[in-house]
Amino acid sequence: MKDEIARVLTMVQEGKIDADKGSELIQVLKEKEEAGSKLVEKPTKYLEKTLKIRVVSAENDNVTVNLPIKLIKVVLMAGHSIAASIPQSEKYVKDLDINLIIEAIENELDGQIVDVKSANGDTVSVIIE
Repeated sequence: MKDEIARVLTMVQEGKIDADKGSELIQVLKEKEEAGSKLVEKPTKYLEKTLKIRVVSAENDNVTVNLPIKLIKVVLMAGHSIAASIPQSEKYVKDLDINLIIEAIENELDGQIVDVKSANGDTVSVIIE
């Protein structure tokens, strides 16, 4: 960005543009750099978050899983397939839409994204924090 500002200042000195136009151009360059740095910071911070899956059953078959966002897609797909094939856990994951969770992650959604409560007292929560 320093090179671009130097070029703008040179153009002002040479009389190619006036000081007001130069000031406008410098302001636009600064805003562009700030916007670029915000875009770079956001994914890094989001990737440091954790996906938390909590299953609390009426029979005390509780499950707690904490996964870094960086590993989510692979782990979710594999974990869902494995859980769906285990008779004891199949009932908990059969209605869980893994694609919804992956889409939420890709869109950098934050907070609770799944909250399921069954009639028998079982609950499933998926939270990104």
